[in-house]
Amino acid sequence: MNMQITKILNNNVVVVIDDQQREKVVMGRGIGFQKRAGERINSSGIEKEYALSSHELNGRLSELLSHIPLEVMATCDRIISLAQERLGKLQDSIYISLTDHCQFAIKRFQQNVLLPNPLLWDIQRLYPKEFQLGEEALTIIDKRLGVQLPKDEVGFIAMHLVSAQMSGNMEDVAGVTQLMREMLQLIKFQ
Repeated sequence: MNMQITKILNNNVVVVIDDQQREKVVMGRGIGFQKRAGERINSSGIEKEYALSSHELNGRLSELLSHIPLEVMATCDRIISLAQERLGKLQDSIYISLTDHCQFAIKRFQQNVLLPNPLLWDIQRLYPKEFQLGEEALTIIDKRLGVQLPKDEVGFIAMHLVSAQMSGNMEDVAGVTQLMREMLQLIKFQ
């Protein structure tokens, strides 16, 4: 399948229009190198393609992917694929939220900035499947990128997965988790 480039984000990521006139973000090593908008590319060099449900998400993904290394994107894609195998369909926005989160978590780690997760214990108890996937995500990040993120990140990743299973946003999920934490505290002291 041939695709026409509409925008080059970097050497490894381009925005294209496919034969069915759908806008996609595609990535592959060197896929945008020495290319111009309007040129056609062959799908054989594409390692991953994203066709999101809304034009707005596609725009946000394009912007995000233009600043994130291919290895981080591929690692997050592996984590999301694993999560979909275990949890079922996830909201398309997970590609943006989780990739963005992981990139900044890696930057924070490299700068020795720790972000504690005060809800870690609660997340583990309330969302055990997502928490386990968060643990596996940290292992994948370590193996693929050589970065050992702190345990607190397990909870943050789990919350992104919980949010992607719902139609709400991350703040809603965090609010529900906080409410459940307070309810558990009340029950414990009764």
